[in-house]
Amino acid sequence: MTEEFSKAYWEDHYAYGHDHGHDHGHDHGHGHGHAAGHRQPPNPHLLAEIGALAPGAALDAGCGEGAEAIWLATQGWQVTAVDIADGALRSAREHARGAGDEVAARIDWRQADLADWTPPVDRFDLVCAFYVHPKASRESLAARLAAAVAPGGTLLIVGHHPADPRPGVSPAAVRDVHFTAQDVADGLDPDRWEIGVAESRQRPVHGPDGGERTLHDTVLRARRRTDDRA
Repeated sequence: MTEEFSKAYWEDHYAYGHDHGHDHGHDHGHGHGHAAGHRQPPNPHLLAEIGALAPGAALDAGCGEGAEAIWLATQGWQVTAVDIADGALRSAREHARGAGDEVAARIDWRQADLADWTPPVDRFDLVCAFYVHPKASRESLAARLAAAVAPGGTLLIVGHHPADPRPGVSPAAVRDVHFTAQDVADGLDPDRWEIGVAESRQRPVHGPDGGERTLHDTVLRARRRTDDRA
């Protein structure tokens, strides 16, 4: 386990406010400085990559305060949203209620540590994770998330690219938090997966001081082959 990203770390993170430009297992990389509990927009890569899919069952791994899960629910998805931090989930439930009873009813919020939580296999039409900071290895987490995708379903992983610096964090933690799309793609069997997007993207964000900076995001979107029933 990396001390930087323990459960206590994330509870403090949500209790005292945070800059979503560079932090959580659901830090999102939004770059909007704000106090915990403030409603934030969904990650732009979710809208760009998933907007055309027909709604089904979705898993949001490391859901944080629920921006992506709520957006998916408004589009008709049935969402299982998992996070380690109780404080994040409290805010997420509040935000979901604010979106309306119909939206809130489509989301199953679960407190779990992604380091040892295993989602059901072959279950979800969409599995997504945004800037997750795993206590287990990145490969282990990615393998469990990929196994949860149903045949014909989509895996979307967005993270921090190694081009983004991370001062004050151990090299081991940086290695699992900052990675390339190819790092993830290398763990997917090409006989079972079609890689749709595997690239680095830059986007400007505004920090809590009002200044603008550039984030380098890793984006991996893959589709499990429909005939893969192994």
